[in-house]
Amino acid sequence: MVRNIVLSVISLCLLTAFFSCAVQQEVKTEDTAAGGKFKLMVLNPGHYHAALVQKSMYDQVAPAAYVYAPAGAEVQEYLKRIESFNDRSEEPTSWQEQVYAGDDYLEKMLTEKPGNVVVMSGNNQKKTMYIKSAVDAGLNVFSDKPMCIDGEGFRLLEQAFDTAEQKGVLLYDIMTERFNVLCILQKMLVLNKSVFGELKKGTVDEPAVVKESVHHFFKYVSGTPIKRPTWYFDSTQQGEGLVDVTTHLIDLMMWTCFSEEPIDYRKDIAVLQARRWPTMLTREQYEKVTRAPDFPEYLKDKLNNEGVLPYYSNGEMVFEMKDIYMKLAVTWNFQAPQGGGDTHHSLFRGTKANVIIRQGKEENYRPELYVEPAPETSGVLLAASLKRAVAGLQSKYAGLALRRQANSWQVLIPDEHRIGHEAHFRIVTEKFLQYLSQGKLPDWEVSNMIAKYYITTRALELARQ
Repeated sequence: MVRNIVLSVISLCLLTAFFSCAVQQEVKTEDTAAGGKFKLMVLNPGHYHAALVQKSMYDQVAPAAYVYAPAGAEVQEYLKRIESFNDRSEEPTSWQEQVYAGDDYLEKMLTEKPGNVVVMSGNNQKKTMYIKSAVDAGLNVFSDKPMCIDGEGFRLLEQAFDTAEQKGVLLYDIMTERFNVLCILQKMLVLNKSVFGELKKGTVDEPAVVKESVHHFFKYVSGTPIKRPTWYFDSTQQGEGLVDVTTHLIDLMMWTCFSEEPIDYRKDIAVLQARRWPTMLTREQYEKVTRAPDFPEYLKDKLNNEGVLPYYSNGEMVFEMKDIYMKLAVTWNFQAPQGGGDTHHSLFRGTKANVIIRQGKEENYRPELYVEPAPETSGVLLAASLKRAVAGLQSKYAGLALRRQANSWQVLIPDEHRIGHEAHFRIVTEKFLQYLSQGKLPDWEVSNMIAKYYITTRALELARQ
């Protein structure tokens, strides 16, 4: 035990010395197609999602991963997470991290190009520029959300998609929530016309689709308290709430209502309303989640008279998508109540039924799926259709069942189908690898990514007015 602790301390000291001295380790360039495998290059991994992509090994991906980043604490955190995945007792990974640390990390990566897939998850201020630079160099990009955080970034992102098509490379964002079993089952019931009927058009005051999510700055990831980067609370670097988590909500709206249909933002989208408001963050809270003793200089001029930071992490918007009225809202609190966590409320209104995900206190903060009859629908007829639909789903989701409530039904989902958020990263990465092997993204994926980022950046512009 003592020997292991001593070795761990020595290893950490050596790693710290390596970065504090900004020693530059040269990355050896190799044939990116060796063995027919894809090779990852991880660019400036300042967010823990970069490591979650590597929580698993993939048959199509070589174990060597080439990291390009500025020297500092963020890349150290990333490397420690990868080391923990390699050292775990159950299904350990075998990543071989080759690191280049220096201020010219982007230029070095684009010059050496030891891999052919760039993974991006970190500071969003320059992310769109990174994306465009990588695509210009003929590299595939697998990017965490958001791929852009303002109107200028959106215009650059559009150019990047055009260049990707010209060069035959893939540009894709990491939309994990499509692989949440609640979202999958909600979509399947919405698409079942005997249960759901047709999607209503809705109005501004009563949209046909409503999605709301609540998140928390301080939480646990892989069993340890999250450490967010110091810049995370600077909206010019992270992006405001309207352009961040909203990407998942919009993606689910498109994916559910218009499955594999292309959305053209120029004719199919109209952003009607948007507003934003801040979460107030004290110095003590900032220290708890970043481990930094005080706000950095670039945030101090944004503090109010009490020394509290107004962080514009919250927002809501109403928009039309193919003439359907939709509303979304995202809220960030500092920490969840005891026993609570991030929550997701999702409502789709049909002519026969409403299909709803709730995750509130009544559900013990566990997401649950419900179906209730539309006002003009017979509960008896809906029950018969719903029972047939659930019976048909049991071949894929064994144990699925219904529980009658006062005026609705709860779809009971066994725990074995409820894999966690971190496990979704493996599935979305495998989907991207499938597209890479095919050499092309579906056309609807590309047009809908562009439409999604148009909605977020246009809503931000509207809210700031």
